[in-house]
Amino acid sequence: MPTSSARPSHEARGRGAGEGEGQGPERGGRAPAVPLKRIVSFLDDYLAIQSIADYATALNGLQLDADGPVHSFAVAVDASQRVIEEAAPHADLLIVHHGIFWDGLQPLRGTRFQRIRTLIESGTALYSAHLPLDGHGEVGNAVVIARALRLRKLTPFGSYNGARVGWSGQLAEPGTVDSIRAKLARVLDGPVRALPGGPEKIAAAGVVTGAGGSFLAEAAERGLDLLVTGEANHHHAIEAAEVGVTLLLGGHYATETFGVRALAELLTDRFGIRGSFVDAPTGL
Repeated sequence: MPTSSARPSHEARGRGAGEGEGQGPERGGRAPAVPLKRIVSFLDDYLAIQSIADYATALNGLQLDADGPVHSFAVAVDASQRVIEEAAPHADLLIVHHGIFWDGLQPLRGTRFQRIRTLIESGTALYSAHLPLDGHGEVGNAVVIARALRLRKLTPFGSYNGARVGWSGQLAEPGTVDSIRAKLARVLDGPVRALPGGPEKIAAAGVVTGAGGSFLAEAAERGLDLLVTGEANHHHAIEAAEVGVTLLLGGHYATETFGVRALAELLTDRFGIRGSFVDAPTGL
């Protein structure tokens, strides 16, 4: 869900976040060279980039082109200057969940100019996948967390302009709010806040990462006891109590590291190129 702190635990991490996090290998060497167009074409098809409606400023797909092939790549949640500067020395391609155009049509100056200049000077392409990655059935943020929480009989949950953004299901082992909050905290490797509303014994839950508090009403209609998301607005605490669904808030950033990491594993397995995850928590 829209732009954004913790890093994923081993319970939900994909090994494809690279051989390590942050600083990756220098370019070149013995790494295979894969044409950028080949990777972009695969991502566009696999994530259904062209067919999924998103926010106008998401601009999913290749946001900045580059000339050379891809020897190594990096993934991150946000295309911030911090992320770009860490990825640029070793990545021919940077894949993010939140691209560089969230503030809409703006002149290329200031911080946006600095980001684009750094990418161009380093020869690093930029690819972004927002809602197509949130709701994806294999590598999506929501489905990875749902599986880590051991949700069964998963079904699509929540949509934006017809695009799936989350998943719901039955807990393999129903538990208390406290026990599920503790489980989620281990998955996210960070704090989780509970806004009570549902029953003490949780049997069914939904997951919409990022900012998913607006899906409380749908959760109630589906008979869910609990909704897992990153952050919520003040009125969602009241709504949770009134519709009878507990909210678990794990942080916008923390809940949206899973998709890019799973995507990194997929690309490494498919193309044989090394990927690294640039961890840059926002505090939200």
